Amino acid sequence: MILNIDNLWVLNVAGVEVWITETIFNTWLIMLFLIVLAVIARIKLKSFEVIPTGCQNVIESVVEIFDNFAGDALGEKLSYISPWYFMVFVYLLTSCVFSIFGFRAPSADWATTFALALASFSLMLIMGFKHRKGQYLKSFFEPHFIFFPLNLIGELAKPVSLSFRLFGNMLSGTIILTLYYALTPLFVQFGIPVFLHAFFDVVFGAIQTYIFVIISLMYVRGAAAD
Repeated sequence: MILNIDNLWVLNVAGVEVWITETIFNTWLIMLFLIVLAVIARIKLKSFEVIPTGCQNVIESVVEIFDNFAGDALGEKLSYISPWYFMVFVYLLTSCVFSIFGFRAPSADWATTFALALASFSLMLIMGFKHRKGQYLKSFFEPHFIFFPLNLIGELAKPVSLSFRLFGNMLSGTIILTLYYALTPLFVQFGIPVFLHAFFDVVFGAIQTYIFVIISLMYVRGAAAD
């Protein structure tokens, strides 16, 4: 395990270099895994049962739990955007689990966390203007128009702080594990790291995933709330 993000391939597209980094490759692997999982789930749900059992029961429970969680955070009028955050939650959680197997979590790269935070920020603006229209724009000038620069900076700081919070916490686990492998003898690098990976990658990663999603949900609700 190393701290640097490796550049695996360089593609030349119309004279422009496109770098395929370790983060991009691992993201593709996670996407492929989730797509295969979604196809399997769809096949399993073909034989739909009124009283769910087995795989259908698990799938419905997971979706219902997250739907209730997102619905409580967003409110009824914004609950229709919860599938997007379900995707974000599953993607981030899966990337944490994948790091157990030696893959660098994409969320330990600021490019990934900032892209997700920027998507949430864009959704926040869209929902704000959609549900509050001019009133949302007016909120940038409250309580007085001279506060507009401060309000604008406060809004622009949201995706930055959100992305750095997730990135910093995930990178800290990567740093600790890297130091452990670098500073300990070989005979203690078997067995013990399992518990470290379980804590920093799974437990810590799940907590940070939850925090990222819940803060994103609250930002969106705050923008769209009357």
